[in-house]
Amino acid sequence: MATERIVIDPITRIEGHLRIELEAEGGRIGNAWACATQFRGIEKILEGRDPRDAWAFAQRICGVCTGVHAIASIRAVEDAIKCRIPESAELIRNLVSGMATLQDHVMHFYHLHALDWVDVMSALAADPAATSRLAASVSPWPNNSASWFKEVQQRVATSAKGGLGIFASGYWGHPAYRLPPEANLMAVAHYLEALKWQREVIKLHTIFAGKNPHPNYLVGGMATSINLDNQLTINKVRLDQLGELIREARRFVDEVYYPDVMAIAGFYPEYASIGVSSPTLMAVGESAFSCSGTPAGKPVAAGLLMDGDYRTSHPFNPRMVAEYVSSAWYLYPEGDRQGLHPWQGRTDPNYTGPKPPYRQLSDQEKYTWCKAPRYDGRPVQVGPNARIMLAYAQGHPDTVQLANRDLGKLRAGVEALNSTLGRTYCRALESVILARRMEEWFAALNERIRSGDVSTFNAELWEPESWPKQAQGMGYLEAARGTLSHWVEIENGRIARYQCVVPSTWNSSGRDPNGLMGPYEQALAGDKKHPLADPKRPVEVLRTIHSFDPCLSCAVHLLVPGGPAFEVKVR
Repeated sequence: MATERIVIDPITRIEGHLRIELEAEGGRIGNAWACATQFRGIEKILEGRDPRDAWAFAQRICGVCTGVHAIASIRAVEDAIKCRIPESAELIRNLVSGMATLQDHVMHFYHLHALDWVDVMSALAADPAATSRLAASVSPWPNNSASWFKEVQQRVATSAKGGLGIFASGYWGHPAYRLPPEANLMAVAHYLEALKWQREVIKLHTIFAGKNPHPNYLVGGMATSINLDNQLTINKVRLDQLGELIREARRFVDEVYYPDVMAIAGFYPEYASIGVSSPTLMAVGESAFSCSGTPAGKPVAAGLLMDGDYRTSHPFNPRMVAEYVSSAWYLYPEGDRQGLHPWQGRTDPNYTGPKPPYRQLSDQEKYTWCKAPRYDGRPVQVGPNARIMLAYAQGHPDTVQLANRDLGKLRAGVEALNSTLGRTYCRALESVILARRMEEWFAALNERIRSGDVSTFNAELWEPESWPKQAQGMGYLEAARGTLSHWVEIENGRIARYQCVVPSTWNSSGRDPNGLMGPYEQALAGDKKHPLADPKRPVEVLRTIHSFDPCLSCAVHLLVPGGPAFEVKVR
């Protein structure tokens, strides 16, 4: 049987430009290449700047993953100058990061990933009353009425006449879709509700940090004033509003998002063994929400699951991280086989690929703008499934209880979490746990305010004269898509070197000098079993790639030196 070459460019419903090249034979994928075809400019831009401003520039790496880059940047600078911040500022950062993660997970499922599982056109054949009964059987959500589902059905029918609007260009009718019409209608209705929900809950960012996207932060704490007697600060009215937003977020997660994921998962049990990726997974723990520098502490400590052993947590050592460019369009003076630790990292572009338009990229050794991070030489998978699996291995009570219950329903073991379905499920499970933690953080913040502790900024090390002449720092946290780190070198009060190693760089990396695939590539070709029924409608590939929630704007972040990247003419 002949091998067929398949190119999917671009992969849609993601942030940034990702191209997947495949070799398939007999309805199965045999080989895969993940090609990042976009480059942008941040790391070079930061060199020579005031470290206190770095967060504002780093945050522009992405318009979706905004605040996480700011916090990682600030933590790197705070680590370098040895600045500790007030407890109330830590709690506010936790809440801002937590709400960003909840919003991101819900948006990912409904607006970026759900249509890989949900056939929108099938919803037109659903019985709204039967849909209401189905929804009531899985959740007490009050909007699950027959009249609402009928209204949604009419909206979809109207859109279908004009080409389906936001639901256009789907693979409707594909034999890989399994949901009955009523489940499809329920999911489409919740897709529309999630649009409104995500817009409301993110108001927490505007209250605590001024705006969204790109909320405001501050080296040494948060630019947030707390005074219960002042109308222009965080006061009792604002605290009540924040509490309501947190409750609203938790209710939607508990009664809509999580039940929908579990309901849909039951129709696709085979995907618990499809899309298996790197057997080494890494997360820097929940503690990364509340520390500067190397993460350490409870309730979940930084660590790795190594080489397919999903029961043993190994300690995390940031010195073991290195980035390779053997498959990426960069130049290392040390040579392509040499990996560089981020504190020695370079971002020197050296495009050697074909001139656009091109038929393929993977016939060359270098085929992507994405570097290849490795941990002790291993490709590493990061993301919500890495966090959940690490928490499970460490015996985190909520994680173990909920995961055991749900895996029992799916008749699967913990190894199923390293799969297409596992990554999707872990986002929902993490959202349930995180929503609970946000209520705890908010209660702790209120208690500190009641006790009179309203400090949110430590000014002791604000002035560069108080810093060492030379310093290095790293800032870690768990972003929605996985482990994020920023690395800074400061000389004489200015940034001398800056590097970012982000979740989608880990996951979308290409081959390293030993020929080891990155996690996207492994998920499609590593087990040699990934299905592909119709090369012209590759919904199975979309399911697996979307399960990582790719963000290529984050994965690639450079500037071509020597002149402007583009020219804008205003007429």
